Amino acid sequence: MADMGAFRDAVDQWAADGPGEPARDLAVRLGLRTAVLVEGPSDLAAVEALAARRGRDLAAEGVAVVSMGGAMSVGRYADLLGASGLGLRLTGLCDEREQPYYDRALRRAGALSAGFLVCAADLEDELIRSLGTARVEEIIEAEGDLRAWQTFLHQPAQHGRPRHRQLRRFLGTKKGRKIRYGLLLVESLTPSQVPAPLDALFTRL
Repeated sequence: MADMGAFRDAVDQWAADGPGEPARDLAVRLGLRTAVLVEGPSDLAAVEALAARRGRDLAAEGVAVVSMGGAMSVGRYADLLGASGLGLRLTGLCDEREQPYYDRALRRAGALSAGFLVCAADLEDELIRSLGTARVEEIIEAEGDLRAWQTFLHQPAQHGRPRHRQLRRFLGTKKGRKIRYGLLLVESLTPSQVPAPLDALFTRL
């Protein structure tokens, strides 16, 4: 049976000027109809974690969540997966500061930028604000990262910064941490705490 991971790998190879046929073949075999474009693997992990919590099997619904490896790749991925490529409906998440770039890139690809949901800073910031800083610090302690967090707070650059900004920066200071905490933060949300952009994304799938 076709595998979603194989499809993502095929799309990444295509985006790097590899052949497109493997991605086309897998899209057909998977019955894909929608591509959710996200900036990086931590966003992908968060979207899939919320899908699991809500009992949604996105692959079975014909939905592929694709990490682009950076916001600047949106034009390339939209070309490959949208109307001029695989013909999939495009949606996804973008950061507020990147929205003008997304709008231009998606217009060039013939896709609707209105289909993308905007996070104020990024998805991690939305999750921290939704849970509250005290709850995020509890999760950090439960994960055994309290000492690393306290050491981080003593860095001169962190003095006087708002707590939510300190937490957001901390999550990005070690390879793999954003992905791990993306999962943990989503799993800690109550239904009413799901950030508005992430919640709205799921209503569109």
